[in-house]
Amino acid sequence: MVYTISDKVDKAEKTTDPGQQVMDAKFHRVKTKDTDDDEFAPSEIYRIWKNVLVIGFAFMIHFTAFWGTSNLQSSVNADDALGTFTLAAIYASLILSNIFLPTIVIRWFGCKWTVALSFITYMPFIIAQFYPKFYTMIPAGLAVGFGGGPLWCAKCTYLTVIAEAYGRITGTSTDIAVTRFFGVFFMFYQFSQVWGNLISSAVLSSGGIPEPTALLTNTTVSNLTSLLSETVATSLQSEGPNDICGANFCPGTEAQTANPNLHPPETSKINLITGIYLACMVAACLVVAIFVDPMQRYGKGRKGSGSGLSGLRLLAVTMKQLANPYQILILPITMFIGAEQAFIAADFNAAYVSCGWGISNIGFVMICFGVCNGIAAIFIGNLIKITGRSPVICFALSLHVALIVTLLVWQPASSNKLVFFVIAALWGICDAVWLVQINSLSGILFPGQEEASYSNFRLWESTGSVITYAYSPYLCTDVKLYLLLGLLLIGASGYTAVEYQQYKHKHVDEEKAKGKFELVHNNTKSDEVAE
Repeated sequence: MVYTISDKVDKAEKTTDPGQQVMDAKFHRVKTKDTDDDEFAPSEIYRIWKNVLVIGFAFMIHFTAFWGTSNLQSSVNADDALGTFTLAAIYASLILSNIFLPTIVIRWFGCKWTVALSFITYMPFIIAQFYPKFYTMIPAGLAVGFGGGPLWCAKCTYLTVIAEAYGRITGTSTDIAVTRFFGVFFMFYQFSQVWGNLISSAVLSSGGIPEPTALLTNTTVSNLTSLLSETVATSLQSEGPNDICGANFCPGTEAQTANPNLHPPETSKINLITGIYLACMVAACLVVAIFVDPMQRYGKGRKGSGSGLSGLRLLAVTMKQLANPYQILILPITMFIGAEQAFIAADFNAAYVSCGWGISNIGFVMICFGVCNGIAAIFIGNLIKITGRSPVICFALSLHVALIVTLLVWQPASSNKLVFFVIAALWGICDAVWLVQINSLSGILFPGQEEASYSNFRLWESTGSVITYAYSPYLCTDVKLYLLLGLLLIGASGYTAVEYQQYKHKHVDEEKAKGKFELVHNNTKSDEVAE
């Protein structure tokens, strides 16, 4: 509330606050749009929640298609590591996208239309699955990356801005509102793993005899090639999974090529899955375009880190953010998020699920990952109100270290199916903690700089992913796990430093506030009241 030198206020507006009575006697109170709590009607709360739910639903539909397709790349398009290189292309272009595009695209189109248009850039990746070649898949992957930077930055900025509006209306802390909205969003987002993998598993498991089985059934004495394949497959099965799967899995070896579990599914089934996924992406784009309110409704007069700039100066905002010590400290854990997601999507599916159990079972295992990921995301936002961030992060760190160690010693086999699901479920819980907490922390640490902070988040998350995908075809799984563990420990150290600095600053601020309170209290006791 501000005051202007004008007529006195009505007597009916009397207040019990002595200081405000003096001000009211001399000045006229004027409502300001950008600061007052009554900028929105109380019913606006429902509209804000509508936008959160619609955005979450649209992302769930869209990434149902994207994750369903991505999870199959390292197994279905395994020839010459086409699928893995395509995923690497996605995250490589996402790095450039996060540096150059988010603030410019959001400034041109606004957050709502940036989301809708970015959804369209993912569609060529789905269409390319009808004819998977290097000259179709790699350009399609690059298009996904260039759209991904603006997409995620626009989503994060939109949720943060409407969380601030929600806080003004309800009196809720902005930190709590941001974390709650991100928790709801990631619940929807992670359930995309469920629906995407349910679709792929249902189609791949339906009808006919799988191609590897059909091949072996038609073996004759005169067909020496098929006979040799059958002999090699039988000998591999007799050796057990210990020698070729799990931490011992090395892509491209002859043993992996002969493994019947790794034979790709029928082309007709892949085409059916692709058609369903393409329809999902079109639907998601229409949902955002029709049902989401423009961000200007909640961000009037608000200046973000990219407002009022243009050209190279606007791009420099994103890079300038790297000078912030907090941004540097959270970079390793941000990279770890990208690396662990790449590992579960490519290496876990190929080295453990496909190799030890079969390609058609990838979807079922990843459904378990998605369900636990989504449920954990929604509960984490409420849990931190009770425990704070640090205990939740410590839990995720301990659990993730235990999972990595387990994967180093466990040898997958179809006889122990339950272990596949347990590992996927626990990994999903950890991923939810990292995503929700580090995303919300980026908004909390850098208020008013959301575009730059979220752009950096996606930049370094993508860097972790692209590095993981890039070395995936060349390293054995045990080496990848050791690298992942090292990055996790470095990231946890950086996060701990941020929390310690935040604690120190909060303690200093409390001491200053306490000192001011004691000064005013003493002045009041000595009747030294300013008039």
